[in-house]
Amino acid sequence: MVKLIGAIFIIVATTVIGFEASRNFSERPRQLRALRSALQSLDAEIMYGHTPLHEAARRLASQMTRPFSSFFESFAGKLTNTETTVKDAWEESLKEVWKSTALKQGEFEIMKQFGETLGRHDRFSQQKHIMLTLSHLEREEADAVQAQAKYEKMVKSLGFLAGLLLIILLF
Repeated sequence: MVKLIGAIFIIVATTVIGFEASRNFSERPRQLRALRSALQSLDAEIMYGHTPLHEAARRLASQMTRPFSSFFESFAGKLTNTETTVKDAWEESLKEVWKSTALKQGEFEIMKQFGETLGRHDRFSQQKHIMLTLSHLEREEADAVQAQAKYEKMVKSLGFLAGLLLIILLF
């Protein structure tokens, strides 16, 4: 009886681990879509609303879900409360929030490069930089969807199968 309960606990634990590991594969495309949507909103705020950058970031923070809402809130706070450049405020905010995302280093570099151009150009040049960043993120999203289709189910299955293997080895 104790062996059976132990085996059930092992199966449940390894299956949960497999599902948690696969969650990153499903979160990454969703977060990339949210990030693209945020940049499109930022484009609209800059081009058509003529909104100052800190105010546009505050508006985006209220529209977005976590973790990007906290990113834009932090960015807006750094712009208004500290003596820093837009580039530094963007990069610091990005570093603070990045660990709580499912995104990879490639996306970080894309967003970091975008932050280097943010606020340095006129509205039309800024729009071109936003469009370039959007195209890079679109490519990353396509890669993320491919990885999700390829690996998500496999990681879930590996969790369950690792539990079975462990039970066989232990009992």
